[in-house]
Amino acid sequence: MGEQAARRVAFVTGAGSGIGRATAHAFIKAGYAVAFVDRDGAAAAREAAAAGDGAIAVTCDVTDDGAVRAAVDATVAAFGRLDAAFNAAGIDGAAAPLADATMENWNRVLAIDLTGMFSCMRYQIPAMLASGGGAIVNCASTAGITGAPHLTAYCAAKHGVVGLTRGAALDYARQNVRVNAVCPGMIDTPMAASIPPEFLKALLAESPMGRQGKPEEIAAAVLWLCDPSSSFVTGQAIPVDGAWTTR
Repeated sequence: MGEQAARRVAFVTGAGSGIGRATAHAFIKAGYAVAFVDRDGAAAAREAAAAGDGAIAVTCDVTDDGAVRAAVDATVAAFGRLDAAFNAAGIDGAAAPLADATMENWNRVLAIDLTGMFSCMRYQIPAMLASGGGAIVNCASTAGITGAPHLTAYCAAKHGVVGLTRGAALDYARQNVRVNAVCPGMIDTPMAASIPPEFLKALLAESPMGRQGKPEEIAAAVLWLCDPSSSFVTGQAIPVDGAWTTR
């Protein structure tokens, strides 16, 4: 019981695949107990089972505020505390120039990528305050720093994530809750698999490093931002993009 009480606890959305999956497993390897949270309950259960001891699966659609609250409550009930969160659930939506984009796509992208993240944070923060503090990392994007053609809803949502991160960081800076964002560039994930091969080739030709990043490279940044070694870092939106935004 004492060992469980001393174990730090992480909550990861989008943990069924991609960056969320890689980060949830990285937390496990670092000694955390982890809630693998995903709207695809079967994927969450599969990954939690693969992680072994100290992992639970939680089915949760982040657009359902009540489900988000229940997911955070289930994590605290299982492990007794909450120390870290990585909010990775998100979609890029349908690609189209702004005037051709639909209101349905706009509402869906904003609901998942921005409002869903707000919902997660408003329950994660009280749980962390009750645990003596913690660290939240939100998954933004290089599109939240610069932009991306034909993805205006996604760009707006990710810019919103950066603003949400900075505002929350200021709200809780003196209460031992740090809030940062990572801004991944082109990462080899199932979401990126939808990029047409010829377009991906052109993007890689423009990339300073000439390659896609790996989900594990984002996970490493997230774990550092949740570690006490980064205790003076809060309110930041950190590109992990192979110098894409430095060009």
